[in-house]
Formats: sequence, structure tokens, C-alpha cells
Amino acid sequence: MTEKWRLLALTGVTATVVYLLDLNPVVNALCTLIIGGNTIWACFAGPRRYGAQPRRAWNLVGAAGIIFLIGIIIRPFVTDLGLPLLADACTIPGYLLFCGFFIELLRARQSVEWHTVVDGMIVCLAGGLAATLLLAAPAVAIPDRSDVVSALAGLYPLFDTVLLMLVLSLTFTARTWPPSLISMLLAMALLFVGDLGYAIVGASGHLYTTPLLDAPLLLAYTAFGVTPIHPSAVEMGRPARPPVAAWSPRRMVLLIPALATPFLLLLTIGDTTRHRVAIATVGTLTVSLLLVRAIAAVRAQANSQHLAEHQATHDALTGLPNRRMIATTIHQLLDRTPVEGPELTWVVVLGLDGFKYVNDSWGHDTGDRLVIEVAERLRECVPPEVAVAALGGDEFLVTAVGDQGDADLLVDGVRGCFDRPFVVSDFELKISTSIGIASAGTQGEPEELMRDADTAMYQAKSHGPGHTTVFDISMHDQVRQRIELEVALRQALADNELWVAYQPLIDIDSGRAIGAEALVRWTHPARGPISPAEFIPVAEDAGLIGTLGDWVRQEALRQLAAWRTDGTVDDNFYLSINVSVKQLAVATFPLVVSAELLQYGVPARCVALEMTESVMVENSGTSARTVFELRELGVKLLIDDFGTGFSGLGYLRRFPVTGVKIDRSFVIGLGADEEAGEIVRAIVAMSQALRLSVIAEGVETRIQRDALASFGVTIGQGWLWGPAVPPAEFANAWHAAGAAAELAAGFTERHR
Repeated sequence: MTEKWRLLALTGVTATVVYLLDLNPVVNALCTLIIGGNTIWACFAGPRRYGAQPRRAWNLVGAAGIIFLIGIIIRPFVTDLGLPLLADACTIPGYLLFCGFFIELLRARQSVEWHTVVDGMIVCLAGGLAATLLLAAPAVAIPDRSDVVSALAGLYPLFDTVLLMLVLSLTFTARTWPPSLISMLLAMALLFVGDLGYAIVGASGHLYTTPLLDAPLLLAYTAFGVTPIHPSAVEMGRPARPPVAAWSPRRMVLLIPALATPFLLLLTIGDTTRHRVAIATVGTLTVSLLLVRAIAAVRAQANSQHLAEHQATHDALTGLPNRRMIATTIHQLLDRTPVEGPELTWVVVLGLDGFKYVNDSWGHDTGDRLVIEVAERLRECVPPEVAVAALGGDEFLVTAVGDQGDADLLVDGVRGCFDRPFVVSDFELKISTSIGIASAGTQGEPEELMRDADTAMYQAKSHGPGHTTVFDISMHDQVRQRIELEVALRQALADNELWVAYQPLIDIDSGRAIGAEALVRWTHPARGPISPAEFIPVAEDAGLIGTLGDWVRQEALRQLAAWRTDGTVDDNFYLSINVSVKQLAVATFPLVVSAELLQYGVPARCVALEMTESVMVENSGTSARTVFELRELGVKLLIDDFGTGFSGLGYLRRFPVTGVKIDRSFVIGLGADEEAGEIVRAIVAMSQALRLSVIAEGVETRIQRDALASFGVTIGQGWLWGPAVPPAEFANAWHAAGAAAELAAGFTERHR
């Protein structure tokens, strides 16, 4: 349909040319039907094809096209019969429908404002005055013709002026003029020219003289048809920038001619009392509307200023006071805090546990709705005198003056907000909150109090979900250490201090290594080995997880290629590599992986990518598409730590995963905990039904191994077979020999 607008335009111009030849009435009617039929089809088919909004507006313009077509076809015939009002009865409702179309678009583009309405009234008054005095009045004076017919012939240009003003208003919220908007402007201009021609002829005593009068109208009809069928029609209902200011030069271009019209008419035709009275009346109404416009503009400016002040001091999402405003409130509370006595100013900062997981799993829209729900519930749970603020993201703050008991009650009230689950977007979410508390007397500073409470909150998060921590000065040292660790991690990535260790994946029946998991390790020059449990969270918070994951994947593929080349591993040996949610959120990630497989010469079937269950919960969006595209490459897709998150048969069926890794928390209890055994048995049964491979993590004892084998688990991983080791040790431990092992020996010595 992309090029059909060109065909429609060409057909319309050709039919107009044939119409002008005036071969006979039947041919003329046929040309009109072709143009009108194409336009009506375009008005209904185009918006449906491209999803142009609002649909109601496009239905209105389609109905207007039908009515206009009827009026154009019958006008020559009913004029000859002396019944021209029949054509007008079809045409005038079409103008009203067109007005409705433009008003709907203006509403969709958020352009219907008081000064816009007043501007329209001023333009209508000026256009009506000019049309009445210059066209309608002379036409009415013609003898032997209905006054209504004559007046209507002179007022059609006024209708076009109104429509032209409305379509120009659309341009006020457009950065550029798309083809659909240009064709609509052209259509309105041609319609004005055509109706003006009819009005001039009517003022001279005729209703219809030549087909040339219809040419602008037929071309206008064609331009109308191009508007909805062009792909840019979707932009007609979208504001590309804020509406133009009330007194902007662009609006003055419309207003100045309208304001000058009464004065120009007074100078040219104001020689009769009747004309002067009409001009004076319109002039008075115009001045009154200008006063109304000025008052509305002043009020709008005041409202805008009030809105700007509110936005500067309140959170846009929740409407709660923001950090700037709550700092002022805390300052006032500190001033009211007694110098002596047990009462202090308490600041409580809370952060939602697992909020990032909600965003990654259900999308940011659901996350925003959750934040709004939490804000509303917080405001309901705490006393009215307690100030509540939103600090951005998933963090909130409450503050009040009181003693230790009051502070305890306040924290209990905050925790009570999270006793019930939150229902958001048809999901029932049960979340907890980590709380940090700080207090000060009259000598305290608002920014320091908020900073200390924030530090305590992050300390609480480090202890696990749902913890509460009271600030003490030693926490500043911990924050400093975390910042230093982040800086060191960035430097480690640059200086190649990281390395990859490999832990075998064992076929439980044969005891043979059929694969390995690539795990990142860090040996700091001064601090020595740093646990992944310590630096991986830092990488996630610092936005380094993508860079880190890319490096690990590339190094693992390079090593696997070397092992395959010299026969260290067989052709079916595969490497399992972890990928983060952030990596899967990148649409080009499958292309990157495909290029790396080609670069290192590794078959896709020899690579498994491990992801968390959170990816499965979000069954739409970029992450979901990325997962499907990765599977199309041929790589294995494994769900890591299966059973600890939103595990479910539905998720496994919707996603093209090839296997699951049972979390170590279930494996540890095998042989001692009957419930753990039943859970593992259920996971295996479900996976086998879906033809998924099952890998057990954290296998440490023979009892666990034997229990897993009895359940049908075929692949194990854990300290029973050995820890993750450098590549040379891995090759030697599993009876491998060759150039790859020798080349890796130096690497092993450097990272011992």
C-alpha cells in the first residue's frame, strides 16, 4: 500500500483532466465517481492499514467524503431542475464532519486550548463578515433566486476558511510537515479556491457556468485521498512538540489578517449604514474576544508557572514531594527538634527489594505502576503528620520528630504497608523492603541525614531482603570500599586482571566430562583473589555486567576453539556461559554471538547460554525476541538456578529452552530432606515431559549423586568432581594433552 497513494494521485489528476474536456454528463459523472470512490476507499482502508489514530476521526472524514461525493454528483442535475438546495443539503453536513475530524486530531495532538478556540472564533467572525458583505449580500440582491441559495453560495468560502484554520492549527504541533499534512493543507487550499469561484459566480447571478469551477474541488478530493493512504498518516494524530505559545508569531500570522479585516472593509465598502453597523458589530465582538484571549493567556501562564513549580518539587510519577522539597521539610523538622530530651528528627529511607527483577521480568510500565501503588499505600499507612517523599526509582523517604519508641512505631507502620501483596497489571506481587534509619538533633543537616539513611538502606540490602539497618559511622568506610572496588574492577577489565575458570559438567553414568561451565575469576594485584559474589553485584550496579559478560564469552570461545583444534576435547564437548538480563535486552546480541562463533570457528551446538528464570517471565519485548533468535542460531539455552524464581510449566513451554539447571539449594538436601527429593523428582519429571536436559548444580557427595541418578538426572556439576580451575588444570585433570594445555600452563602460573 506504500505506493498506492501515488497511483491514487495520478488517477485523480487524470480523471480531472478528462472531466474538464466535458465530453458528456455521463463521462463527467464517471470521472467524479472514480475520484470520489478512490478517496472514500482510502479514508477507510489507509488508517486501518497503518493503525492511524484516532480511528473515530478517520471514520468522520470517510463519512464526509461520501456526503461530498453525493453533493458533487447531483449538483449539475439538481441545478438544472431548479433544486440546488438538495446539493447543499449533502455538502453542508460534510463540512461539519470535516470540522469534527480536525477537532479530533487537535485533541489527539493536545492542541485544543482556550486561546486556540478564541482564535478560531476571531477568524470565523472576520471570514463571515467578509463573505457576507462581499459575496452573500450581493448574491441575495439578485432577483428571481432564493435568498437561501444565494446566501449559501456566498458563505461556502467561510466554511473553507474555518477548515483551513483548523488544519493550520495542526501544523503548530509538528516539527516537520509530513506528506499527509501537506496533502491535507493542499486539499483545503483547493477547496477554498473552488468554493470562492462558485461564490463569485453566484454573486454575478449564476449558480453553475463551466466544469472549470469543479476542477479545484476534484483536485481537493484527490488530495484528501492521498492524506489517509500515505504511511505518514499515523503522524497526523501524534504531537511532535508542545503546542505553539498563545502569542507566538505563528499564531499572529492567523490573527493579524482577521483583526485587519473589519478595518479594510470599512475603508473599501463602508459607505452604507448597514455595512458600517455590521462592521462595527463584528469589530466590537473581535475586541471582546481579544480581551477574553488575553485573560485566558494570563491564566494559562499562571497555571504553567504553578505547574513548573510543582514539577520542580514533586516526583513526576507518584506526585509525592521529591528530594529537593523533602530536604526543606527535614530542615524545618530539625529546627523544631527540642535541644534537650529524647526526641530527634528521624529519617527512614526504604528501597523495594527485587524491584530491578520486576522491571526486567514484567517491564518498566509494571514497575512504574508498582511504585505508584507503594506511594499510595505508604501515604495511607503512616500518620498524617509524617512527611512522605519519593527519591526516584524504587526509593522512598519518611521523616518525623519523636523518640526511639516513635521511630520504632514509624518503621513498623512502613513495614505493615508490605504485608499485603500488590496487584499491578493483573499480577499479584509480594515484595519486601529494605530500610535504612538515621537520626539527628538540632545540629543535623538535611543532606547528611538523607545520605546516612540511604547508606544504611543499602547496607540493609546487602544483608538480604526485608532487613532494617540503623546508620553508624563505620558504614561510610564500607561505601568507600565499594566505590574503590568499582574503580578497581574497571581497571581490572582494562588491565586484563580477570581470567576464566572451568568447572566440569559430568555425565553421571560414565563419569566423563561432557562439557564445562566458564566462570569469571579476579586476582587483584594487592588484595589477591576476590570472590565473584563480591564483584559481580558491583558490576551489575555499575553497568559493567555487559562488558564483563562479553569478555568472558569471548575468552571462553577462544579457549574452546584451542581445545578443539588440538584434540583436548572431543567434537561434542560444549561450554556453558552465563548471560545477563541486560545482555539479552540488546536487540543485536544474537548477531554479536553469531559473529563470534564464526570468528573462533566454534559450532553453535557446542555453546550453551545460561540465563535466569526472570527472562522467561517476560514473554514479550526485546529479551524474548533475543532468546528466540539465539535458539535459531543453534546454541543451547539453559535456565540457571531453576526452582528458585518463577518456575512454571507455562514459561518453559513458551520459551525455546533446551535444559534446566537445578539449583544447589535443592541438591544439598538430597539424602537427608525428603521434601528436597520430591522437588527434584518433580522438576525432572516436568523437564523430561518437555524433552529438556537436566543438570544438577552443587553436587558434593556420592549420596547426592546416586539420588540424582535414581531420579533420572544425567548431568552433574559440583565439588564432588572438582572446583572451577584454570584451563591448563582443567585439561590435565580430565586426561587431556596437547598444545592447548601447554600454552595455558603459563596462564595458570600467573593466576595461582
